[in-house]
Amino acid sequence: MRRLLRRIARLPLLRRLVRVLVPVRAQAHELGAILSASWRRSLQLRVVVSTLALSSAVVLVLGLVLQSEIAERLLQGKFAGALAQAEAGRVVLDSDLSGVDPDREGAQDTLTNALQRLTNSDGANPGSAGAGEFRAALTTGAGNGPEISAGPIDDVTREQRETVAEGGVSRQYTTVNGVPTLVIGQPVGTAGRELQFYLLFPLDAEQNTLNLVKSTLIVGGLVLMVLLAAIASLVTRQVVRPVRQAAEVAERFATGHLDERMPARGEDEVARLAESYNEMAGSLAAQIKQLEDFGALQRRFTSDVSHELRTPLTTVRMAADVLYASRDELLPALRRSSELLVSELDRFEALLADLLEISRLDAGVAELGAERVDMAGVVDNAVATVRGLADETGTPLVLMLPVGQYVEADPRRVERIVRNLVANAVDHGEGRPVEVTVGGDASAVAVLVRDRGVGLRPGEADLVFNRFWRAEESRARRSGGTGLGLSISIEDARLHGGWLQAWGEPGRGSAFRLTLPRHVGGHISASPLPLGPPDSDDEAPLTDPGAVSSVPTPPWGTPIPDRPRSRDDDDRLQPAERAIMDTGEDR
Repeated sequence: MRRLLRRIARLPLLRRLVRVLVPVRAQAHELGAILSASWRRSLQLRVVVSTLALSSAVVLVLGLVLQSEIAERLLQGKFAGALAQAEAGRVVLDSDLSGVDPDREGAQDTLTNALQRLTNSDGANPGSAGAGEFRAALTTGAGNGPEISAGPIDDVTREQRETVAEGGVSRQYTTVNGVPTLVIGQPVGTAGRELQFYLLFPLDAEQNTLNLVKSTLIVGGLVLMVLLAAIASLVTRQVVRPVRQAAEVAERFATGHLDERMPARGEDEVARLAESYNEMAGSLAAQIKQLEDFGALQRRFTSDVSHELRTPLTTVRMAADVLYASRDELLPALRRSSELLVSELDRFEALLADLLEISRLDAGVAELGAERVDMAGVVDNAVATVRGLADETGTPLVLMLPVGQYVEADPRRVERIVRNLVANAVDHGEGRPVEVTVGGDASAVAVLVRDRGVGLRPGEADLVFNRFWRAEESRARRSGGTGLGLSISIEDARLHGGWLQAWGEPGRGSAFRLTLPRHVGGHISASPLPLGPPDSDDEAPLTDPGAVSSVPTPPWGTPIPDRPRSRDDDDRLQPAERAIMDTGEDR
């Protein structure tokens, strides 16, 4: 069988047929996609099609019922008239043939003449007008002698002849030369043996009437469908058009045109909807304007305060440096105070710098000094600034920095992001190794900082990028951060058009991943490095970052499972992971 199928597949005709059908299939698929998109996007189309489908079912059922009822009434009238005509014909033949012996010579002519008088007599047949046109037949049957017949006796079925021969009255519908015919048969008495009398009523007139009714119903149904489609389209348009206008106004309002309003006409439901929407839009516009003014005032206040604090801070710094330089000459208590003063001034200056940076980012005036750099060198420089902190805490830094991962980025901002992430990992890593990995693919470069410390509890991954947020007080920091590092880092990542994401589980550590497009303005849909839990519970670091495949990143706020987990994993672990990314594809 397989060999036969292969031979058939090699036939030139079949190959040509396949080549012809391929574009047809593609066009059919494209047409199906267009129809599917139109069905999903157009409420008016769905309403019109649904109305037509339901109306077609109703019209079809109604047409079948009407056709069946009309056909039954026609046949009932025909049947009643035929019975009356048959009875009248039997009475006439009884009087004409009561003294005739069918077995005598000349009986054939007698029967023929009797049928002619029957078909030509109007007054004697009161039922002829109601029954319509008919044909008559007489026969002696073949039971008790030679068969003598007159008229179209061959059009009568054998079963009906046997019934009439036994003395009964037979009524039967049959087809004669393609014409439906009603045949009524009954016995007629003579001087000799009984005759079989048959009347054949053709039903072609009734069939033509039914065909006319059927065609009328079909045409009327189609016209009704067209009218229903037009009516449904017009009625639906009256409802859909204001909805479309409301959607367009809402879209323009969402893009920043806060003065957009819906036209309100009349006093119906649509007018009330427009009035309610306009009131809501006016309230939202006022609140948005108030929030913008408040935000601008807040940013201006932060910037002004930061700038104004620099002058007294410089003076205090100079005095503190003088005291710190002569601390050996001071009393022990004063010596400790001078050291604390210098330390807190350092932290105060860092806080002022972060506040100024946050204010620039909030105001949208931050500039991106992008240049083509090797990510390995940038990360190495950032790690070098916190290596002293790692040495103090005894935290090993495991670096996997393959060279050649070039990216267009602002090296100062990227170094600040990595420095904040590594300092965070050292603070909460409990002296365990901190892994810093660089990886890339065709469209993006990523930096992954993973620690195996206390981790993050469920819900905390949603908060780590908030300003001035800290974990519980038991997690003592050694770097003396300002609480704005991760907030500035997420804004720096968004300024590059990239992602900064966090994952963590209690007891399994945490991971932060920075993903940047290779070119300014590029779009990324996946990260070259996985974010979730490590593949094994041992503390061996990753040895081949290039072997890690790209994993897609879901939209804002969707958890990111970086490896398939079993039902047991789901029951045992509840990871607190959070994808925080820039959803603006046009940036």
